[in-house]
Amino acid sequence: MNKTIRAILDIALYIIVFLLIQLLFTYLVSFVDQWQHGTPWRAIQQSFVTGNLQLSGKLLVLVSVLSSVLTLSVFISCRWAIVSRVWLASHPWATLVWVALLALGTILPSEWLIEWQQISLPEAQQKLFEDIMGEPTGYLAIGILGPLAEEVVFRGAILRALLKLFDRKWYWAAIFVSALLFGVAHGNEAQFVHAVIIGLILGWLYYRTESVIPGVLFHWVNNTVAYVMFNIMPQMADGKLIDLFHGNERMVWMGIAFSFCIIIPSIFQLHLRLRKG
Repeated sequence: MNKTIRAILDIALYIIVFLLIQLLFTYLVSFVDQWQHGTPWRAIQQSFVTGNLQLSGKLLVLVSVLSSVLTLSVFISCRWAIVSRVWLASHPWATLVWVALLALGTILPSEWLIEWQQISLPEAQQKLFEDIMGEPTGYLAIGILGPLAEEVVFRGAILRALLKLFDRKWYWAAIFVSALLFGVAHGNEAQFVHAVIIGLILGWLYYRTESVIPGVLFHWVNNTVAYVMFNIMPQMADGKLIDLFHGNERMVWMGIAFSFCIIIPSIFQLHLRLRKG
């Protein structure tokens, strides 16, 4: 089989399996919940047809955890993504510190970018987000298993296949395509540009190390900050960046400028420290 066709089919398979696993557990958990509450079969069928599954925050967390665990199991056991300790064996602790700093530095600019587009999350997705973040066990889904599963799929499997497909001097094309797919997978216009930019950073980290560990750490820091901020300041869930700075626009720009004082040296240090994949 032609190398290009094989790679495209592999990538399509990875995406389809990733999405099907999420759909499987969404409908399975909904079915079990409605069945336990004595919902008539006809009403269950109607909820499946309309997509109005009405899952609580706890059940959404369960769906996310089960989906992530099965995703990790399938992609690792099928060797679609190769998990190795080779990069960690080099003891790259200082490098990981710079990855964490880079993740922290991107938080305010990312939020500003989302607001600048003047596109809000769809109401249904905003509610799902708030329901999961509001659960104490939501951190397991958002902060730990989510980053692991997404990095294994989008960097460990999809980007790995793309890097084999593209010539080595075109590695940025492979990273860009994987970032686009990462953006589309978020399923909404509001997060697309932000996810693509973050996908470029995560792809670059994977290309330089051939390891998902830097991406998992970056993802973990980003999601952990979001989870902590939501639970400390729940009123900010649908607020604006300027609300965080009590309406002081000058402080917003100072915060963004300070963020770049973290981003720029972090990227420079990582460029020096990361071994080319």
